[in-house]
Amino acid sequence: MSQITAARICLTLNGLVTAIGPFAATWSETHVYNPKWTPHARFHNGQTMSMGALLGLATLYYTWRPGSASRNESIKTAAIFSSIYYISGLSASFYPGALAIDPKFGEGHPQLHVFAGNLVLSFLGYWLGTRGVSGVKTD
Repeated sequence: MSQITAARICLTLNGLVTAIGPFAATWSETHVYNPKWTPHARFHNGQTMSMGALLGLATLYYTWRPGSASRNESIKTAAIFSSIYYISGLSASFYPGALAIDPKFGEGHPQLHVFAGNLVLSFLGYWLGTRGVSGVKTD
């Protein structure tokens, strides 16, 4: 059985949020069921949800893959996969005319906190995993 470590806990949480979060956040009237969205906008929403699922699964795979020759390399790879979705989410605000939330449904940038928090969790998992922070005893 693989050792449970603080790094693996951080990266597992991040992988699960990355895989499930986009579906939980957008399978609603604000996105998937928004009647004002064009088919092309729906295509890109689907692309984003699928990308989150695939990056989350890749994060979980590299976090827990058995027989790894280099644990640090696997943790680094998991952290890279787990951060891609959140870096792209943070960068989305810089595109012309982009808003983090449809004004009809609120204001502000609620995703900023989610994206920044999960990006920090990715880096924390990497830092803990490559610094040899001890694991959680499972005996």
